[in-house]
Amino acid sequence: MTMIEAADGTASGTLDVLIEKLRTRQARVCVMGLGYVGLPLVRLFASKGTYVTAFDIDQEKIDLLNKGTSYIKSVTSEEIAARLADGLITPTSDAGRIAEADAIIVCVPTPLTPEGKPDVSSIRQTARAIAAGLRVGQVVVLESTSYPGTTREIMKPELERRGLRCGRDFFLAFSPEREDPGNKSFVIEQIPKIVGGIDEPSRRAAAALYRSAVAKVVEVSSAEAAEAAKLLENTYRIVNIALVNELKMCFDRMGIDVWEVIEAAATKPFGFQPFFPGPGLGGHCIPVDPFYLSWKAREFQFNTRFIDLAGELNVQMPYYVLGKLESALRGKGKSLEGASILMLGLAYKKDIDDPRESPSFRLLELLEQKGAKVVYNDPHIPTFPKMRHYGHLKVEPVDLTKEVLAAVDAALIVTDHAGFDYDAIARHAPLVIDTRNACAGVSHSREKIVRA
Repeated sequence: MTMIEAADGTASGTLDVLIEKLRTRQARVCVMGLGYVGLPLVRLFASKGTYVTAFDIDQEKIDLLNKGTSYIKSVTSEEIAARLADGLITPTSDAGRIAEADAIIVCVPTPLTPEGKPDVSSIRQTARAIAAGLRVGQVVVLESTSYPGTTREIMKPELERRGLRCGRDFFLAFSPEREDPGNKSFVIEQIPKIVGGIDEPSRRAAAALYRSAVAKVVEVSSAEAAEAAKLLENTYRIVNIALVNELKMCFDRMGIDVWEVIEAAATKPFGFQPFFPGPGLGGHCIPVDPFYLSWKAREFQFNTRFIDLAGELNVQMPYYVLGKLESALRGKGKSLEGASILMLGLAYKKDIDDPRESPSFRLLELLEQKGAKVVYNDPHIPTFPKMRHYGHLKVEPVDLTKEVLAAVDAALIVTDHAGFDYDAIARHAPLVIDTRNACAGVSHSREKIVRA
């Protein structure tokens, strides 16, 4: 096909060729960043018959994948091994292989700095790695959550450094990840994919990419609109979680069961969606993403008061849990200093192996500072993980036996995994601090269970 420059400056032939390759799954996709978002995307595209370059700078991950071994529960080793065998997945840490792809999807971490500011260094570094081999006819999509303007203000200038122009030579868009680990009701293929381009050709290219793999693509007017949509989704959650956490503390003083109240309110068939309290926020998205928005809002002299207040409330929850634990121990004539505590669950939510931003680590740190002796059990995280902000913590795993339960001063339920035997926990532990209402179905030993 001859490349013809359209009236808007777009190399229309280049765009048409790319879209056709994507539509017929003849294009090669490169996924950069093989964590909890990137690896499921590798599996998704490969399962549709698309050749995928799986790139990460972590050589340990690449070595595991090349052996047919997955390190994420939601992606099985059998799936990786099968796609390796048929040649659809090529794991690599060689940045030179990025240029081979027609479509490049960026799924790198976007944490907060210790000062609470957005850390977009991984996005910038990844953009530079792509730019080194960028060629005519490629589409680049950022999936890493960030503030509105990141794709245009950071990705685009880095990619254009060598003279290629977005919308003419290559295409650039944002499409927020919508992973929900542990949710078996919605597989990745069924979740609508929002796509916003830097320009109209970029939007069309990115939409064609995702249409080759998912059931529904939702096109929006700009990359900024797509970035803002993701932040709205998680801001909605952080505000409502903060609300029920505040009500939990309020109702506790009133002697009212917050979980009973939520269950009753949820019978209303309209105008109400239940959210549930817990020991604090967890996961990569909810504790982080809304603060990207509040940071960006200050550039426009706007204070996001709901977000900031929600953040303050949710940050306080581990301290509330600690207070309930201390009070319960005092009732038994014991101090937290020197107490033996069994923490049940490290993952940020039930039945997953993802520890990112889990409130369990802040609780561990607070317990350590108070002089408690802590061990843990999590069937999904059998080895204590390396954490960015909690590298100083070293907590030993233990088997969940009746002897272990009987030997500790208290069992602290942080994650309500379905695999825990709550009946046995309540029966054998001398004291149970339940932050998730996990023991609601236990009919005995109620005097030992303290909800926090």
